[in-house]
Amino acid sequence: MQSPNSYSFLRKGKVRDVYSAGDGCHLLIVASDRISAFDHVLPNAIPGKGRILTQLSNFWFDKTKDLVANHIVDRAPELDGWPGDGRWRRDQLDRRTVLVKQARPLPIEAIVRGYLAGSGWKEYQKSKTVCGITLPAGLAEADRLPEPIFTPSTKAEAGAHDENISFAKAVDLVGAEIAERVQKISLLLYSFAAGFAKERGIIIADTKFEFGLIGEELVLIDELLTPDSSRFWPADTYRPGASPPSFDKQFVRDYLENIRWDKQPPVPELPEEVVARTAQKYEDALRRLTGTN
Repeated sequence: MQSPNSYSFLRKGKVRDVYSAGDGCHLLIVASDRISAFDHVLPNAIPGKGRILTQLSNFWFDKTKDLVANHIVDRAPELDGWPGDGRWRRDQLDRRTVLVKQARPLPIEAIVRGYLAGSGWKEYQKSKTVCGITLPAGLAEADRLPEPIFTPSTKAEAGAHDENISFAKAVDLVGAEIAERVQKISLLLYSFAAGFAKERGIIIADTKFEFGLIGEELVLIDELLTPDSSRFWPADTYRPGASPPSFDKQFVRDYLENIRWDKQPPVPELPEEVVARTAQKYEDALRRLTGTN
């Protein structure tokens, strides 16, 4: 497809900037190096992060296109008509932009958990459930679940927190047919990706998918199976009983928890060492999964 030759800024997300394409049917998504944690964008950028997120998402969109349609149109769009809007120079956009079909996002996030971690572990300790789903007694932190579970959440507005919801609530929000399709496809995607990643030394403990509608067609949108949307663990050192080291931004979350930040402004800066190690973790995930740097 010939890429549109005019773009206008539409909105700024925590990580991505979105531009409306000149034809009114497509969007240009630019992945920045910003990093967020606990619903706040941190002052520091992680060098190269946007390019890694884009490369990984594109890799997975291509791998899973026979399982479910996605919104990707052009992974290297022509940007000769790039506007000088003060946000991005043309030379900064290489490998961090994609042209996509404009979809109507569903008001839920599709989360699949294969292991007991994060908020799921905290809930399990109290009630032996995760998002209301009863699990066997006696599981330890980071244990593999008997089978992956679908645990949707709300998609919060800016400044608000996503909330875990029941499948019944998801049905209320999107309808039974779409909720069931999202659940089925999400579990299928997780099973495929988890098997692929395990062969390359990475455990995908959990991940978040986002879906939208183009007409009546359900498509994958946003990002896919990146260190921002997933919990990646190294398979060679995995041991249940404690939170494993990760390839994702959990490293940043752990730092912020350790300094006892109250998750309210002002947002603390990350030390140079944390920035450098986080960048290295993202690069390592890309290399292991795709074989490229």
